Amino acid sequence: MDAIVLGGGLMGAASAYFLARRGVRVTLVERNRVGSGATVASFGNIRRSGRYIPQLALARRSLALWGEASKMLGRDVEFRATGHLRLIFSQAGLDEMRSFAEAARPWDLDLEELGPKEIRSRFPGLGPKAIAASFSPKDGSGNPRLIAPAFADAARRLGAKIVEEADVRAITRVVSGFKIETSKGDYAAEALLNTAGAWGARIAAQFGENVPIVAKGPQMGVTEPLPHRILPVVGVWAHDHGGGYLRQVERGNVVFGGGAERTDVSLDTGYATADPARLPGQLRALLPLLPMLANVAVIRTWSGCEGYVEDGLPVMGPSATTPGLFHAFGFCGHGFQLGPGVGEVMAEIMSMGRTDVFLDDFKINRF
Repeated sequence: MDAIVLGGGLMGAASAYFLARRGVRVTLVERNRVGSGATVASFGNIRRSGRYIPQLALARRSLALWGEASKMLGRDVEFRATGHLRLIFSQAGLDEMRSFAEAARPWDLDLEELGPKEIRSRFPGLGPKAIAASFSPKDGSGNPRLIAPAFADAARRLGAKIVEEADVRAITRVVSGFKIETSKGDYAAEALLNTAGAWGARIAAQFGENVPIVAKGPQMGVTEPLPHRILPVVGVWAHDHGGGYLRQVERGNVVFGGGAERTDVSLDTGYATADPARLPGQLRALLPLLPMLANVAVIRTWSGCEGYVEDGLPVMGPSATTPGLFHAFGFCGHGFQLGPGVGEVMAEIMSMGRTDVFLDDFKINRF
């Protein structure tokens, strides 16, 4: 079997790797550089808490792969299981957390509920006015700049062809499968995997499958290095205080996101920019999580083009109209943790025609 993967973000690069590992002849085609789109704009959050419950089987599969990633790919992708702390500032947040924790227990996600005294003693300086929190010790973070190139390089070592900076000019269904015309030549294969992110709906539409999706850019930032004191990734329940989140990297910088509206992005350019005017409000929204941010310097802000599907869920699985066509796109800003699992599951579906991971809610014909 041979396959073309369109899109070189984390989903595409991971899929190319797992397909190649199964002996599939793979060509990955990326319009820019591998990992330069939504993946590199990611916060790097590897969390399971707060996910759509039917997505937890995939998240569990992916977490196991994150744990194996450095050995599997031959390089450190900075996965750190530092734990994920989600602060609670309201009764609505507490109710949401408890309801989720009960529903998530069958999926091996045991959330520890912390009271105010436990938060202060275990995580000093975080959430001084929080009334409670959940803690998931096996979750954590990874480096968005490292993971997609690591998968692509590992796929290349297994024989995959990685084609970067190639504009796709035409996609044609032919008797033997698919033909892709690009600025760097033409490619043909039996199977086609659409992992084109926010552009994925444009590809699907060419085969009569319409997906309501919009392109948005998150506002991310990083501070100057601070004395290291924050180990877990930190977020909130019930979108209290603007839904902000943050983590401190080993060099001391605090990476943050949330607390600001996402900007609109044109798919014609795919160019997303952070809005400096929104930065003060974003930082104010983060102060209840980490008050010490009031007196630090922000050294960089950035954004990236992400695809948000109307119902908040990704498109994942085989095409409903075209044999040999598969989709994995529209992860709505929540795909980073899922990436390795998506790659492995799509490789299973494409090479064997089945997977034991529940995907029914993500079918493209649900719209």
